[in-house]
Amino acid sequence: MQESDNALIRLGRLLRESGYRFTTITPSSHARVNARSENAEGRTVRDVFGWSRPFSADVLPTEMLELLLDADAVADADGAMKSRVRFSTDGDLLFVHSAFPTAEGDSVFFGPDTYRYLQLLRRISPRARRAVDVGCGSGAGGILIARNCGSVVLADINRQALRFAEINAAINGVENIEVVESDVLRGVQDDYDLIVSNPPYLVDDAARLYRDGGGRFGEGLSVEIVRQSTGTRLILYTATAVVDGCDTFRAAIEPLAAGRRLRYEELDPDVFGEELERNAYASVERLAVVALELGP
Repeated sequence: MQESDNALIRLGRLLRESGYRFTTITPSSHARVNARSENAEGRTVRDVFGWSRPFSADVLPTEMLELLLDADAVADADGAMKSRVRFSTDGDLLFVHSAFPTAEGDSVFFGPDTYRYLQLLRRISPRARRAVDVGCGSGAGGILIARNCGSVVLADINRQALRFAEINAAINGVENIEVVESDVLRGVQDDYDLIVSNPPYLVDDAARLYRDGGGRFGEGLSVEIVRQSTGTRLILYTATAVVDGCDTFRAAIEPLAAGRRLRYEELDPDVFGEELERNAYASVERLAVVALELGP
């Protein structure tokens, strides 16, 4: 790791020790809260590292500010400072990821989908000799299940995601992980017995890696993960576009899942409703998040 990565690890550990807690909400809700006049500038540690608000040097404890500077993670905000990273918590875990707004193509996202994904993994509590978290992003899913696995591969095509995933494993004291640059499973050795994934599942005009799933409605990457998972247990958290009452993702993967044990559950019937105003979803009546579990 570079010294900047080690600084982020020390900063994350310091935040944990200080009792820092922050739940990251949807980008639209985040923007609404930050737009309030009283939230124009940061006054607390949570304002800086959770809400991504501009701040002055005296807001942070000296050690935290020095570590943020050592991590090269300070941006200029009209004369004030702004953290280029954000820290979110879930249970006893803490994760660093990209600051709000996540506009860059290689941004690493963390939000309500991440929490639902982690809830799903906690409920299933999968065990494996060697697991792969495909499209790992911040590494949250793989880091969570690592306590029940011999080893976990954190795989992503986004190098910034792999950087944050490795840092997050270190912050949380997880050592049984490998970090692999991989397009789905193509860069991963095939001696694994579990795949977990929370891939991007929307159509994104900016083609941001954390958001754009490809395919007609954003389902392309999720379908490809199912296709490449033959012979291995798969736990997939994704979304489906419902058109005239038809679950389009399930219709796409059922032929690929023929002969395998399939469990399919709708977790939330209506997410990202604002997407329905876009041309890509002109025929879609709702977007739902679903959990798919496939046996070998």
